[in-house]
Amino acid sequence: MSRRSTGLVGVWAEAQRQQQRQREADDRRRRDQARQAQAYQRRAAQDHRQYRQAEARRRTDELDAQVAALQGLLAEGCLAPAFTAAALLRAEDVQPFAPGPLAQPVTMPQPHQYQAQGGWTAGRRAQAEADARARFEQDWYAAQAAEARRVEQLEAYRREYDQWAAAQLSEVRRHNAGITEVTQGVRRRDPRSVVEYFSAALYASTAWPEGFPRQLSAAYDAPAGQLVLDWELPGYDIVPAVRSVRYVAASDEDKETARPATQCRTLYRETVAQCMLLVLHELFAADSEFGALESVALNGFVDAHDPATGRQGHIPLATVMAPRPVFGGLHLAQVDPVSCLTEALRGQLTSRPDQLTAVRPGRRPEDIGDRVVTHGGDGDDEPDLYTMDPLVFESLVAELFRAMGMQAVTTQRSGDGGVDVDALDPAPIRGGKIVVQVKRYRNTVPPTAVRDLYGTVQDTGANKGVLVTTSKFGPGSHTFAGGKPLELVSGTELVDLLHRHGLRGRLGDPRRTPDPAPPAAAPAPAPGAPAAPTDDYNVLGMSWSGDVALDVCALVCTGNRVLDDDHFVFYNNPSTPDGSVGALAAAPPDKAAIRVSFDALPARSDRLVLVAAIDPEADPHADLTGFTDARIRLLDPALTELGVLDVSDGRPGETALVLGSFRRRANGDWDFVLGGKGYPGGLVQLVEDHGIEVE
Repeated sequence: MSRRSTGLVGVWAEAQRQQQRQREADDRRRRDQARQAQAYQRRAAQDHRQYRQAEARRRTDELDAQVAALQGLLAEGCLAPAFTAAALLRAEDVQPFAPGPLAQPVTMPQPHQYQAQGGWTAGRRAQAEADARARFEQDWYAAQAAEARRVEQLEAYRREYDQWAAAQLSEVRRHNAGITEVTQGVRRRDPRSVVEYFSAALYASTAWPEGFPRQLSAAYDAPAGQLVLDWELPGYDIVPAVRSVRYVAASDEDKETARPATQCRTLYRETVAQCMLLVLHELFAADSEFGALESVALNGFVDAHDPATGRQGHIPLATVMAPRPVFGGLHLAQVDPVSCLTEALRGQLTSRPDQLTAVRPGRRPEDIGDRVVTHGGDGDDEPDLYTMDPLVFESLVAELFRAMGMQAVTTQRSGDGGVDVDALDPAPIRGGKIVVQVKRYRNTVPPTAVRDLYGTVQDTGANKGVLVTTSKFGPGSHTFAGGKPLELVSGTELVDLLHRHGLRGRLGDPRRTPDPAPPAAAPAPAPGAPAAPTDDYNVLGMSWSGDVALDVCALVCTGNRVLDDDHFVFYNNPSTPDGSVGALAAAPPDKAAIRVSFDALPARSDRLVLVAAIDPEADPHADLTGFTDARIRLLDPALTELGVLDVSDGRPGETALVLGSFRRRANGDWDFVLGGKGYPGGLVQLVEDHGIEVE
């Protein structure tokens, strides 16, 4: 019979067996991990290849769609509804009188509601009845007074409403009378009325794709019944220079195939011919009820540098004189645009548009006189708001408020308390006193101006403050104005309001390059990051409670997709290629900082997403439970605080969190939208959700 050893040899042998088993288990685990890693790499390589191939196909499809849109420009444009004067008329509808709670009479107290309380003896009962009567009389007189105040306020609101409604109706009738006057002038073949009507028909047309220019000048020869028009054509770059995109797996890059020069030239000539025919179609269609156009003399030009002189100017690429009977006999849906323009209508079309070879234009508007420019012309018709006299600009803003149905006057230059225009909105309930400040700026309006306006609103007891500028507002301004009785009107919104209410104004010469912004001193960038852009920028300083170690990152996106890997700013990529977004060393009380130049962000991006994630190397077992009291400070280049944005706290089990995103508005401004979406899979899961492939 054997006996189990209990000495040192047995202990040593058992330890050896345990170590051997552990080594074998470790070897098996490493082999499994290696197999899994290889399988993952194969899948990742395959997924990456499929993604890049799909992206290449998508880009090629977009190029094909652009070409198809150019080729179908005339056919699609002819489907748009014809312009009519009736479309310009406004309905005589006025918002009905809605006094709200003031319409309800005050409820009067009733005697039976006031019973005597207590009284066991006759004397006490008489006293209780007297007290009840006194309470009733007191409440009845108070209710009578409240009802009198209600009736008085209701009558005041009715008077204000009647004045407002009369002003609104008067404005509508004045507008409609102006339209009627123009249409009557067209019937009489009055040159100015004819030019104004047909210029409006082209400018208001829905047939032209987004991005096509609409600059024109026109004159009307009444005895001949001929409209003479210069019309701006799109540039040669409207034709995509790339024909297709193919992904090359061997080099892991996209290969672009250039569109042949002959194909570009042919497609551009066809586009120019379609533009000319579409202008003629829109003009004759708008003339169906008047018969004012016997013919149209049309010149198509591009605004470019003359290759012979190097000077910027109008280079005519096409010209045609189209009589109404000849054009009326065309079937535009079936014609070849180039043949139709040059043969059926006997027009001229440049043979080398890529070299800006000009044609000899026919009749020009200046040959007749009475030239009218409706877009992008000289300032006599469309004044430049940037160069306008400050007093005239304030008067224009006051006139805009009056055109919107309000009472408005400019203030005196001294002692105005920072108010440029005093306005009164007579609309019941929502109306009241409005103070207006006017800033004729070229650069972004600083948030201090918005803060000053809010102080003025409080000091004057106004219902609302409006800040009108020729420039735009940054995120700091919108953050401060949020939830306050403030309204910010940017330059593009101002121009739109002016045009919608029959007034004129433009922001500079569209052919002039804007003045560059002065360089600003920037804080030192993080190691390896490019220098900050010289235009306006902000610093986003982030802080939170707790000792959790976090990586704060930024993603430049279109929708919820990052533009590409280079636009994901994190510890291994401290800046975007253009330097518009980069990491900074944080200054207390902030724990992390990001520098962003909103004006320099790529045009195709529409949001900047800020995220925070657990640093797995510092604490691999931590989650975002300790991420509380978080906030983002919006700072200027001198690190002056412009606003504070609160963000969501972290939650147990999550290791990455979307703090929020700055989103581009239609007018170019940026707003902040609170985030809060968490990810248990950390930064890897978060960025994969935003379109980044992680290997």
